[in-house]
This record gives sequence, structure tokens and C-alpha cells, in this order.
Amino acid sequence: MTLWKAKREIRVLVVDDSRPVRDMVRSLLKKEAGIEVVGEAVDGADAVSKVFELHPDVVTMDIEMPVMGGFEAIETIMSRHPVPILALTALSGVQTAFTAVTKGALDVMLKPELRDNPQKLAQKIRTLSAIDLNALRQLGKVSAPLAAKAAGKRPRPHGASVVAIAASTGGPQAIQHILSQLPADFPAPIVVTQHMAEGFIGGMVDWLNATSRLAVKIACNGDYLTPGEVSVNPPQQAMRVSRQGMVLLGERDPRLVYNPSCDTLLTAVAEAYGERAIGVILSGMGDDGVLGMESIKKAGGATLAQDAGTSAIFGMNALALQRGCIDRALPLSEIPGELLSLVCGR
Repeated sequence: MTLWKAKREIRVLVVDDSRPVRDMVRSLLKKEAGIEVVGEAVDGADAVSKVFELHPDVVTMDIEMPVMGGFEAIETIMSRHPVPILALTALSGVQTAFTAVTKGALDVMLKPELRDNPQKLAQKIRTLSAIDLNALRQLGKVSAPLAAKAAGKRPRPHGASVVAIAASTGGPQAIQHILSQLPADFPAPIVVTQHMAEGFIGGMVDWLNATSRLAVKIACNGDYLTPGEVSVNPPQQAMRVSRQGMVLLGERDPRLVYNPSCDTLLTAVAEAYGERAIGVILSGMGDDGVLGMESIKKAGGATLAQDAGTSAIFGMNALALQRGCIDRALPLSEIPGELLSLVCGR
């Protein structure tokens, strides 16, 4: 897919039971070239109806509303007429906001950011407008998990491997699919960097834990990587690993655009593990992770990318393919089996 649709105005449906919030969103987007608010909805049921009526490119969705709440509306829309959804939540709802992603929303934003960082809303809407709807439908399909055990397969003969996953927009659903398919005794540690605003990472980890046989946690400085365990990069921190398999967290470089940085983690994994490193770059906008995948490739490690057909945004993985640093581009459904094969040396 191309990263951006043909140059026409991005049609946005604004859903919120608060008139002042709807007015604020409309006012902010009115200032943005190429974005048009085509309608408003006051609750989830109204939103479902107007998605069918107006065919918006992107929906901004409040979470707590009367008649039908945001979670139910997102689930209904995504099952009947998939469209990229940006969930908006108040600070008080941050702990449950990630549930919107489990229902099908592709991104989440705090309402206070509408005032504090008004450009962020337009940036997210432009990114979501580039979503491949066919890939969006693929994300909702569930395939049978792999065998409950690694069936006695032995790890690669030259030592324990590590799997490093890099993702951005569309990444949480892709990561969840991969982890849900792996057996509990997966014989390698997994480290993950997912672009995510501070406050939402805990909800993502809880969701991944609930839908996977692996143990998923937010990484802490000084942790040692353990086979069958998934360590997720905390927001606002640079995550590296040592040759001894220790997690090293430090201050994020403020000059870096992406938060947290996929390149930082992948490059550290390449330096620490060399040919035992396995890098996976998933859906996402931008170029974060490309340099890190190049580092893993140069170190003799294995490199995988989610393919165009199953990526919500074929961006960072597309650039990695263009750079020639990817061994195999695979549909999302084939990545778990390939990881098991690589780690077990099959």
C-alpha cells in the first residue's frame, strides 16, 4: 500500500457526549489543512449510525458516554464497518483506556493533550488515515495457537537467542497476535519496544498477559532476560541489554522523535547478542527501527518484517525492506512459527 491516500480532505467523525469537547476538537481540526470534520455524534449508538451514513476516514471516540459507551461502539464499528479509530480519554480513565485498543481502536490520546499539544491530534489523524483497511480486517482474524509446548525442540546450538520486536501504529494488535501464538516454554526471552504514550503501557501489558501463555512485564533496570518472558520498554526511557542479558534503562535522548526508541533497543541487542539476535519489525509509521534492524543484520542475526498485506501501516517495515536488511517479510500469522523455528534451530 502507499503510505498516504490520494490528496483529498481526511473526513473525520467526532464522537463525544460533551459539547465543549466536540467544539474543541472541531476547532482544532478546522485549523488543519486537508482535514474536514464531516459529522458529530453524542454517544456510541449515534456513532455507529453515522459511520454507516457518513463513511469517515477516521473516528475520534470518547470512552465514557450514555446509551452506548465507547468500548461497545468501537467493537460494533470494527465488526461491521472497520474504520481507524482514535480513542480520547480523560486522565481519570487512563487505567482502562487501553481496553479501547483491545476492542479495535488503533490509538489512544489523553484529552488534556488537546490543549497541551494540539498538533498531536492532527498528527495522529493523518497517520490513522493512512491505515490499510484490508490489513485492519486481517487483524481481527484469530488463528489457532501453536502447540502448547515447544515439543522438546532444542535451542539453537550456538547459544540462547533473544527476540527483539519493534512496532508503532497497529503494533499492539500485531504483538498480541504473535505472543498469543507462542508456547509457554518458548526457549528465548523477548524484548519489545512499542511507541506508546506514558500512562497507557500498563494497560497494554495487562492485556498481553491476559491473552498470552508467556509472562509479560514492564522492564525494570537490572532485570535479567529469561526464556519465555517478555520485557516491554517503558515510555520515556531508553532500553538496552548487556551481553550478560541484563536490562539497562536510561534517560531517553530528547533529540529522538520516537518514544520510546526502537533503534536504541535493536542496536543494543545486535551488539550484545550478535548472530543470536532475532529482530522483528512490525506495522508503524516512520523510520524508527530501520537502523536497528540493519545492525542486527550486520551482526549476523536473523531479521523478519511483517508484510504489506497484514500491516495496518506499511511504513517502518517497508523502509527496512527497502534498505535490504530483512531476511523474510511474512504475513502476521506466519511470524510466530518462524520465530519458533529460528530459536529452536529447525
